[in-house]
Amino acid sequence: MSLWAAVPVKEFAGAKQRLAALLTVEQRQALAAAMLEDVLAALVEAPLAGIIVNTVDPLATELARRYGARVVTDGARDGHSGAVTAMARILTEEGHDMLTVPGDIPRATAAEIAAVIEARRPAPSVTIVPAHDGRGSNAVLCSPPLVMPLRFGDDSFLPHLAAARDLAIEPTIIRLPGIALDIDQPEDVRALMHAKPPMTTHAMQVLASYSAASTLRGGV
Repeated sequence: MSLWAAVPVKEFAGAKQRLAALLTVEQRQALAAAMLEDVLAALVEAPLAGIIVNTVDPLATELARRYGARVVTDGARDGHSGAVTAMARILTEEGHDMLTVPGDIPRATAAEIAAVIEARRPAPSVTIVPAHDGRGSNAVLCSPPLVMPLRFGDDSFLPHLAAARDLAIEPTIIRLPGIALDIDQPEDVRALMHAKPPMTTHAMQVLASYSAASTLRGGV
């Protein structure tokens, strides 16, 4: 069965409010857009049948289309879980599997995406890449897309494991450092800027420009 990536994207106007102590509103918006571009760049080079982005944000829509992604708006304002569920319904109707990833994992690479795909088991199956703190679910491959309810948040990893096991599905867990590093808190920005090996990404270019201009409040 063909596999599509599904990326939910909130409106950039209110993006990354937990970084307010570190970045201005305009800087947070620019960082969110840069991270989305990094994610799309990784996905477009991965062995996927397509990319679907759920958003009503004009800039996110422009970026998605630039990378050849399909844009939908159903459930775009229903939070991360609602947006993913809406895409899962669409992909189910079209006969595809779904790999959902957030738009804030700028160190994700095509090789890591390929590793998740290679770990996929025959349906019904669930493959999860946990966040670096072990609490969130930063990539979830569902075969089929509605194989189980997805509820994203700061503590979604263990509930997702439990939900799969309740359906007699033993989830595959794969740990990948790039996908694991989602940027939500100031310490995540610091981790990104000091991560090894160094990567030239749109997000790093944005952060480097702020650092050079001494505009990162509180420093890194």
